[in-house]
Amino acid sequence: MTARFTGRTVLVTGGGTGIGRAVALAFAREGARVVVAGRREEPLKETVVLIEAEGGQATAATADVTRPEDVRALVALTVETYGGLDVAVNNVGTAVPPAKVADIAEDDWHTVLSVNLTGTWLSMKHEIDHMRTHGGGAIVNIASNLGAHLRKEGLGAYATSKAAVSALTRSAARDHIADGVRINAVSPGPVDTPMSTRPGESPADKAERMRRDVPAGRAGSPEEVAAAVLHLASDEAAYTVGTELVLDGGVTA
Repeated sequence: MTARFTGRTVLVTGGGTGIGRAVALAFAREGARVVVAGRREEPLKETVVLIEAEGGQATAATADVTRPEDVRALVALTVETYGGLDVAVNNVGTAVPPAKVADIAEDDWHTVLSVNLTGTWLSMKHEIDHMRTHGGGAIVNIASNLGAHLRKEGLGAYATSKAAVSALTRSAARDHIADGVRINAVSPGPVDTPMSTRPGESPADKAERMRRDVPAGRAGSPEEVAAAVLHLASDEAAYTVGTELVLDGGVTA
């Protein structure tokens, strides 16, 4: 194992479960000090325990990324705790019940746009504000293969929010690379997390659906997404700006 992030501070939103937890663990294993953030305290503490059990450093911070004051305080806490902010991974996301566009409930529309898009923008706003005056940094947003790359019936709200994250990532990358802030995105397809499991679906049913629907024959793992995130955040990707790395087993190939 290398130590690409020794001495660096990484903020991971949505770090209590799934992809976020895998990302936080992967950064800690490569030497980073990690702040894991989200709305629910208990899963965040569980992530910290897992990191510390492997000898890493981590701090849990409760925050709602749709609230400007929470995001501002989160970045301030990260800097106060570890002395800076070098990498940010904006992973918070939510989905709403499937519905055709004309049938989407207004509250569902506002929720998915608020969390997935506005939450990503607010997070970047305050992360960049610190990074551009403290030597730069790297940001990786978690978008989706649904949106800019793929549409499915009944998922218009989610796809719209994630397509907007893709566009926002590229715009921010162009705006702030001269400030020393390098911004990219990872866009997963089906990943083996609860979000990709349909209501009432058994593990065997899900595995069969993945074999049928994904050219690679399976769902991705959170660890595979984490590996892509770490690459984009590392010095190895220093010339990679405004890129969206799609990991979906060939679904959109």
